[in-house]
Amino acid sequence: MHVLDSIDDQQIDDPTARGEFFWLDVIGADDDTIKALGRRFAWHPLAIEDTLEFHQRPKLDRYDDHMLIVFYGVRHLDDPDPRLVEVHLLVSGNWVVTVRRHGCDELDVLRKRLAADDEASESYMVYRILDTLTDTYFPAMERIDDAIDDLEDAIVQSPDNEQLQHIFRLKRRLVALRRVITPQRDLAASAIDQIADLPGLEAGSRDYFRDVYDHLIRVSDMVDSYRDLLSSAMDVYLSTVSNRMNAVMKQLTIVATIFLPITALTGFFGQNFGWLVDHVKSLQSFLIFGVGGAVLSCVLLVLWFARARFFDT
Repeated sequence: MHVLDSIDDQQIDDPTARGEFFWLDVIGADDDTIKALGRRFAWHPLAIEDTLEFHQRPKLDRYDDHMLIVFYGVRHLDDPDPRLVEVHLLVSGNWVVTVRRHGCDELDVLRKRLAADDEASESYMVYRILDTLTDTYFPAMERIDDAIDDLEDAIVQSPDNEQLQHIFRLKRRLVALRRVITPQRDLAASAIDQIADLPGLEAGSRDYFRDVYDHLIRVSDMVDSYRDLLSSAMDVYLSTVSNRMNAVMKQLTIVATIFLPITALTGFFGQNFGWLVDHVKSLQSFLIFGVGGAVLSCVLLVLWFARARFFDT
């Protein structure tokens, strides 16, 4: 069992001549290098064409004695958004070649671990590559779960527009993950027998790939549940904002209602009626009829509001 991280003719020819299975991990290779690899390993022309084309839908294509698997994992960078990493696996009974444009720490660790394991079987190596890529989703889902919890707490305490934007960002992130996880789950369900029946791979590999399928089901369920949680968080946000607006409108209505009789009284006393001219001639009469009427109306309104519990928020 050999693990290679660079294209070296001698390192490739030696295990090939001895009929030993090996894994060649190619990162950031140009088109000419990939075409040369295709000719060296006798890949089908369509397999070479698909290997050169990235941003594909997860899939499995069988070509006689080898197959192409397009599989996705997640890169964990400094920013909170998980970045998808696309890996093209060319698998036969004698070798597995992975082609990717970006690094993936989990695959690098796996490559070193398998390099030290001389007893690893062919099927186990293919399984470990797919399983490692699948397991990269779980830390990303945990970070999204924590972000949703923090977001819900913040919305209940003090909702603002930034939280609404955060909800939309998380939903877009989940949509991007769901776009690759769902077809990968379906691929794993239908490809178990195809991978296991590939000439050269030993029997008993179905259990390995069934485990990958189980993990993808878990990830898919987590994506769906987090989407529901985000929808609930948006409902809570809209409800909280609506309740706050209702409270503000209630307070403004109370203030406007209190000042309404005062405005009416000032308007009434500002009219040039004969009775007013004859009876409101002193400071005492002004305080009684003018100020007293305004104060009395305010007191009556306050008592009415208190009895009707309008001040309760």
